Amino acid sequence: MKNRKRNITMVAVLLFVCAAVTLNWSYNQRWGKPDAEMVQAMDEARSSAEAAYNETVAAGASAYFAEARLTRQSSRDEALELLQTAATSEAASQETIDSAMNAISVMAASSMKESQVENLLLAKGFADCVVYIGSGSVTVAVPAPAEGLSEEAVARITEVVCRETEYEASQLSIIEVRA
Repeated sequence: MKNRKRNITMVAVLLFVCAAVTLNWSYNQRWGKPDAEMVQAMDEARSSAEAAYNETVAAGASAYFAEARLTRQSSRDEALELLQTAATSEAASQETIDSAMNAISVMAASSMKESQVENLLLAKGFADCVVYIGSGSVTVAVPAPAEGLSEEAVARITEVVCRETEYEASQLSIIEVRA
């Protein structure tokens, strides 16, 4: 009984395999060889789809950087408004006014340095970037490929930041933005 079930199962599997081979052969015979024009059209369609996908990915990364700049600017504008209010208040002491004016000056200098470093990084071949200069550290966000930034790219970023600011490499933080 056991042998009979096993033999029936093997014959059924063999019939299914033969049927699959026959159907595959008949399908290939019906459609024939691929047409060169059809192959070229399929290749063009695939490459245009890949280009559209890459543009979508780039747009997503670009949107991140635009939003980061907007957020940075709006928070800086709010802080500047508070400092100006404190500096122009009639009840403000001279020490408060001097402190507010000093903070405004530091903020303006940081903003100029950030723009300068961003422009230099763009000139060094990065597609986009956002630089944040804080008290005691610099953060740079750059787009990165899936495998991450190369050592050469990190060295370029470090060289630009250290040359243009008073910060050292140990005070630099690089954020890889993957789309």
